[in-house]
Amino acid sequence: MTALTGALTLALILAGSAAQRMAGLGFALLVAPFMTLVLGAHEGVLLVNLLGVLSSVLILPRVWRSIDWSMFRWLGSFAVIGAVLGAWLGQRFSPAVMSVTVGAIVIVALGASLVLQNARFTTEPRGPRAAAGFISGLTNALAGVGGPAVSAYAVLTRWPQTSFAATLQPYFILVGATSAISKLLMDPSGIPEAAWWFWGLVVMTVLCGIAAGERLLRVVTPTQVRRFVILLAFVGAGASLVRGVWDLLG
Repeated sequence: MTALTGALTLALILAGSAAQRMAGLGFALLVAPFMTLVLGAHEGVLLVNLLGVLSSVLILPRVWRSIDWSMFRWLGSFAVIGAVLGAWLGQRFSPAVMSVTVGAIVIVALGASLVLQNARFTTEPRGPRAAAGFISGLTNALAGVGGPAVSAYAVLTRWPQTSFAATLQPYFILVGATSAISKLLMDPSGIPEAAWWFWGLVVMTVLCGIAAGERLLRVVTPTQVRRFVILLAFVGAGASLVRGVWDLLG
């Protein structure tokens, strides 16, 4: 990993951690598309999985009382199935195909949630929960982004923001860990090579991002943060998609 690549990686992690603390999601949405450009598809997605787990672990104590454990169990159980399947499929795709996949998944999922945000559904049926969890686990393993599927579900069902943001933290820990462990078992060399002190900087950067997010919550609303994250995610996804198509055609 070069000095420039390391600096860009840390900057992305800082922004993603701050967004995660403010809006409950955003780490993977913000980081994954750009990380695939900086590190490559396979290594970038695996690193996003690992850092997403770390970010949620550090945030979890702050939101524990607001977690909806019933929703977590339903989403999480089916997400594990999707994550294992996605990890297996991801090992069989070329980096160019993975870049296209990352970009397309983010654009389609976010676009669908925005188009359908005025529709009204209830959280009571368990089938949609299972489907959202499975798709989220699959896309998390394939593209490093499990948020769009559950975010779309939350928008459509009017899931309260406080409970939604809190429940996503143990959910992302479970899904991210399942995706990362599955990938490492299939390919132990998938973690980007870097000096030991760099990983120490990564942990410090996540902590700084969470602290910055808590301070920013005093001047901005979660809705404003989510809109900003979605905008950046669209830009990053578009760049990842273009790069993948360019590599495929080249």
